Amino acid sequence: MPEHSIFSALILGLIEGLTEFIPVSSTAHILLAGHFLGFESKGKTFEIIIQLGAILAILTVYFQRLWSILIALPSDPKARRFVLLILLAFLPAAVIGFLAHDFIKNVLFDTPKLICVMLIVGGIILYAIDRMPLKPRYHDMMDYTPALALKIGLFQCLAMIPGTSRSGATIAGSLLMGTDKRSAAEFSFFLAIPTMLGATVLDLYKNRDVLDFNDASLIAVGFIAAFVSALLVVRSLLAFVSSRGFAPFAIWRIVVGTVGLIGLTVFG
Repeated sequence: MPEHSIFSALILGLIEGLTEFIPVSSTAHILLAGHFLGFESKGKTFEIIIQLGAILAILTVYFQRLWSILIALPSDPKARRFVLLILLAFLPAAVIGFLAHDFIKNVLFDTPKLICVMLIVGGIILYAIDRMPLKPRYHDMMDYTPALALKIGLFQCLAMIPGTSRSGATIAGSLLMGTDKRSAAEFSFFLAIPTMLGATVLDLYKNRDVLDFNDASLIAVGFIAAFVSALLVVRSLLAFVSSRGFAPFAIWRIVVGTVGLIGLTVFG
């Protein structure tokens, strides 16, 4: 197997894990990095599977909490209510993602300049929201209302435009609707579990005729890299946003989007 392919798989796996749960758009980073590295996988098998590494990371970090919620479901109304909140927030993306899957994957994902523009636009919006003198009404995601959860889910649908960022859309929407930064990020973590699992399963099904697992070593390298790097991010992000906010991520988006546009103009 070519050495440069293993290196590319490692880089892309690290990028997936580092960017999946922060508001910078992992999809944009993966697509742009893959474009400039010249990395392609048949049926996007590599890109689909390594997302499972990021999902496994969040399941690992929150295993005890998820397990406690699961065993409390029969007897604890608060646990049942929280599961309902996640399902309500997941519902809009599940419906729209299923109906518009082919358009999203075959049209929007093949437009690198759109991705760069959305990185920049999203960065400007996120920076503006982060600097607004908002007064949060919700400090614990367990206290979110069903209506709030559904609205957050609608914001998440904006991430179907590559470059927008799933976590960025949900966090920005949450902040505008009265949540604090920490609970907004944490709710985004939990919402990522059904959203990413659903998207991965749908991608695998839609690409079932062209999936290629011959490059199993590349997939394994990317999967492990995504898991390890996502583990570090999930364990540190809440403390970071509590003290620093989201402005650093907004600036990063603008820089990457600008560099990406320059690179596409110069190198194609």
